[in-house]
Amino acid sequence: MSVYTSVEKEELEAFLADYSVGGLLGYEGISDGIENTNYFVDTVEARWVLTIFEHHTTEELGFFLELMEFLAQHQIPSALPKRNRSGVILGQIKNKPAALVQRLNGKSIQLATLAQCRAVGRALGQFHVVGQKYQQRRPNDRDLVWCDNTASKLNGVLDEERKKLLQDELHHQHHADHSGLPSGIVHCDLFRDNVLFENTEVTGLIDFYYACTDVLLFDIAVTVNDWCSAENGLLVPSLVQAFLGGYEAKRSLLQEERNQWWSMLRLAALRFWLSRLKDRAFPREGELTHLKNPDFFRDVLVARRGEQ
Repeated sequence: MSVYTSVEKEELEAFLADYSVGGLLGYEGISDGIENTNYFVDTVEARWVLTIFEHHTTEELGFFLELMEFLAQHQIPSALPKRNRSGVILGQIKNKPAALVQRLNGKSIQLATLAQCRAVGRALGQFHVVGQKYQQRRPNDRDLVWCDNTASKLNGVLDEERKKLLQDELHHQHHADHSGLPSGIVHCDLFRDNVLFENTEVTGLIDFYYACTDVLLFDIAVTVNDWCSAENGLLVPSLVQAFLGGYEAKRSLLQEERNQWWSMLRLAALRFWLSRLKDRAFPREGELTHLKNPDFFRDVLVARRGEQ
């Protein structure tokens, strides 16, 4: 959600002419995040988010946007993409694919309460249940193979302590057996900045551009690592209990999932530690960018290895 592609008013007005949204009132770049270019856009009809995609294929974008549309139609608080006058869900601006989606009410939070953790757990559980009905499939392009490849690229920029931790955890994950666990459509990035709240009510799940078909427990682990961790990386038991209570109000965990709980939390921490290390070591240029500190997920990984 950084701004890599600058858009002039005239260019945006030309793009909006293909949509039944009324005239442009104003727009501004969104600086949070690191993957795509995003703008808040206000028109006579409504408030929108314009996303300009910097690296996804058209096929991938069809999956993401149609998933968002499907979820919104099934009472999941996902932003509904706006189809243009020709009924097409994906447009183009400055020779890049772009989409106009509904801007949801609410705002993201920095520190979660018990009630908010319970609410996001419930929302994720409902998302996993509804997602079973979505027919399209997409493999996770940041799986363990991606972790191996990314670790190799980082080998020359990490100190010995980090390299040892990384190799030891990769060894563990290659010997973990996650086959047979329930799978389906997963968000894979449901951090606090990707959930909107009004008080304790979830009003929006956003940024579905890592969504894929994978093990449901991995999605839970990704979310718990962000929502239920203290600053030192350790889990806060009361927050975890609230989150899982909310989740299981919609979908009960199997015993096999409970057995893999700690290993999956470690895998989720590893994946985001690697992605942040990669973004820090090999940054992309952007007009407005926000790179997140990789050390937090190193601390989370170390904590999970000691907590189990």
